[in-house]
Amino acid sequence: MASSSTDTSSTPIYTPPEEMDKITDKIAALPHDATFFSLEFFPPKTQIGFSNLQDRLQRMSQTLRPLFVNVTWGAGGCTASRSLELAEICQRQLGLTTCLHLTCTNMKRKVVDETLEEAKIMGIRNILALRGDPPREEEYQLDTESGEEEKETKENNQEFVWAIDLVRYIRRKYGDFFCIGVATYPEGHSDESHPQKQSFEHDLPYLIRKVQAGADFLVTQLFFDVHAYTRFEKALREHESGVFRTIPIIPGLLPIQNYQILRRTTKLAHCRIPPALLETLEPIKADDEKVKEKGIDALCDIINEIQACKSAQPRGYHFFTLNLEKVVGSIIERCNLIPPKPSQMNGYDSAIDDSPESHNGASGASQITANGITRIRESSNLPSSRRPSIASNHLTTSHRTSSSLPNNAKSTGNINQSINTDSRSATWDDFPNGRFGDARSPAFGTPMSYSPSSLPCTPAQARALWGEPTDPSQITALFTSHLSTNNPSQLPWSDGSSPSLSPETAVIRDHLLALTEGRRWWTIASQPAVDGVPSTDPTHGWGPARGFVFQKPFVEFFCPLADWTQNLRPHLRSHAAKGSINYYCCGGCSAPSASATDGAAFFETSEQSAEAVHAVTWGSFLGKEIATASMVEEVSFRGWAEEAFQRWEEWARCCRRAECRALLRRCGEGVVLVNVIGHGYMGGEGEGLWEILRGTPTNGARGDGGE
Repeated sequence: MASSSTDTSSTPIYTPPEEMDKITDKIAALPHDATFFSLEFFPPKTQIGFSNLQDRLQRMSQTLRPLFVNVTWGAGGCTASRSLELAEICQRQLGLTTCLHLTCTNMKRKVVDETLEEAKIMGIRNILALRGDPPREEEYQLDTESGEEEKETKENNQEFVWAIDLVRYIRRKYGDFFCIGVATYPEGHSDESHPQKQSFEHDLPYLIRKVQAGADFLVTQLFFDVHAYTRFEKALREHESGVFRTIPIIPGLLPIQNYQILRRTTKLAHCRIPPALLETLEPIKADDEKVKEKGIDALCDIINEIQACKSAQPRGYHFFTLNLEKVVGSIIERCNLIPPKPSQMNGYDSAIDDSPESHNGASGASQITANGITRIRESSNLPSSRRPSIASNHLTTSHRTSSSLPNNAKSTGNINQSINTDSRSATWDDFPNGRFGDARSPAFGTPMSYSPSSLPCTPAQARALWGEPTDPSQITALFTSHLSTNNPSQLPWSDGSSPSLSPETAVIRDHLLALTEGRRWWTIASQPAVDGVPSTDPTHGWGPARGFVFQKPFVEFFCPLADWTQNLRPHLRSHAAKGSINYYCCGGCSAPSASATDGAAFFETSEQSAEAVHAVTWGSFLGKEIATASMVEEVSFRGWAEEAFQRWEEWARCCRRAECRALLRRCGEGVVLVNVIGHGYMGGEGEGLWEILRGTPTNGARGDGGE
C-alpha cells in the first residue's frame, strides 16, 4: 500500500474552552470544518505498568492534546476499581475530559449505580454505554441450576440486557447530567462466527432506538475497510428518520502494532481486512518494525479518504491506543491532527489545564509500590533493550513477530517540549506486549480487545470446538488431539490470532505429547531451544534479515495439585538447586496466602528475588542492541495465571449442561499452573528440560486435573 499523508494544514483545528466538560459541548464549539481526535486506554494489569501509564498519559496529553480520552471497562465489571482509578487520574490529575466506558449485562444494578455516582463525584460527565458480555441465559444458554447461581443470574440480568437499557436508566436517573455515547458497527454487529450474516442495515432499527432513548454521540467499532465506513456514514446522515443528521459520528481506528494483533482483533471484532492491506503485510509479518511502518501508511490513507468526504460537522477520529504511544502519535502527527498550543490559539483556551498545580505533582518520576518495596522509577530511563513482542498462549509460542529492536542513537529530548515519537520514553516498550512481554509496560497483557470474554471465541464456537466434557479424560483427549492433528484448532488458552499451531510445535511435539498423555499435564505454552539460527529461518526466525535468534526452552502446563505437591515440586527443587532450570507455580482459588496442601491458591518459585527476569527469546541484528522478544518473570506470570484460571470459568459458562460446568470448575480448582524454564540451549543442551520433566517420579499421585 502506498504511503500517503493527510494534508489538513488548511483545516482549522481548535480546542473549545476548558470548562466544557461534555464531549458534545466541546464538539459543538468547534468550527464546522474543524478536526479533532480522542484516545482510548485500558487499565494495566500490573501496578508498575499502571504507574508507567500515568507518565505516558501525561506526555501524550501535553504533546498530542486530544479533545478527550476514553477509559475501558472490563466485561462484567472485572476491571471496575482499576477503570475508575484510571478515569480519576485522567479527569482530576491530568485535567483531561474523560469518557468512562460502562457495560451493563452480567452486572448488578448496585455496581452500575455505584459507578455512576463515583463518576459524578469525580466530575466525569461522559459515559460510553455498552452492552458488554451477553446475558447468560440468552447467549450461554445454560440449563437451570437451583439455588444461588440462578438467583444471581436473574438479579444480574433483570434490568440490563442491551445497551439501550443502560441509556434509558442513566437518562431516567440523572437527566442530562451525563453525555452518553453508544457503539455502532459500520460492517454490522455479530456475536457469532459468520461475518457474512452481518449487516449495518439490520442494526439500524436498534441504533435508532438507542439515539431516541438519549444517546448523544456514536463511536464506531474498529474497521479497515474505509469504503464500508463512508457508505455507513452516508446512510446514517441521509436516513429518513432524521435522528442521525447532526449527531457526532466518530470512526474508531486501530493503529496496527503487529500482524498477530491485527488478525486476532479483527477476527474477534468480525471486521474485514481489505485484500490489498493483507497482501502488503503478509510478506513482512515477522518484522514488526516494517508492519508498523505499513500500518501507519494504511491508517493515514483511511483518514485521508474520510477527510475527503463532505461533512457539515467537525471530523473526529477515535484511536484504540492499546496503551502504546509511538504508532498513534506518528499517525496523528503525520495527519496534522494535533491542535495548536494554547499560546497559538488566537483567543481559544486549551481543553487541557497545563499548569503544574492541575497535575497534583505528577512528573516523569513515579513512586511505585510493588512486592512491598517502594521506589522511584523514571519511565524514560527504562532499559530500551526490553521491548517485548506478543507470544501466543497456545502450546508453542508462535513466531516472535517483532523485530523488537531499539532505535539507534535518536534524540531523547524532552517529549513534553516537542513531538518526538522516536524518543526512548515513547518507544521502550513499543513492540506489543503479550503473555511473555515486559510487565512494566502499560501495554502488558493487552486484553483481547472488543471480545466479551477472555476466551478466543464465542460460546457457540466453544461448544463446537470443545464439546461438553464430563470426564477429565475427555479434556486430556482434547489437548492430545490439538497437538497431534490440530483438531480442535485452538483451546481456551489460545490467543486466537492463528487458526493453527505454531510451526515450532512440530519440533517438540513428541515431548509435549509425552507430558500430556503420559503425565496428564495439560500444556498451554512452550518453545524449543534455538541456538543462533538465521532470523529468516522459516520455523524459528523473526525480525529483519541478516540477524540471528536464540531461545531457551520452556513449557507451561496445568498439573494436578496432588501430583505437584508429592512429585513435581521436590523434583524441580532439586534441579533448580543445580542451576539447570527455574520454575514458577501458581494455584487458582481462595487466598494467595493459603497453604498449598488444602487446595487453595498459592504462589511458589525457585527464584530468590521477585525482580528476577528470564529472557527466553532474544536476537542479534546488524547495527542494533541485543533485542529481547520474550521473557518470563514473577509479576507477568502472576498476572497471566489469574487470567488462565479465569478461563476455566469462562469455558464452564459456555457449556449448557450442569455436569460439564461442574467438571470444568472442579478442574480449575484442582490444578496448579506451572512454568519451567530450561537454561540449556546450546547444542544438545536443549533436550535437558524435557529429560528433567520425563524423570519426574510418579508415587501414585499422577492423574487428571480436578480428580
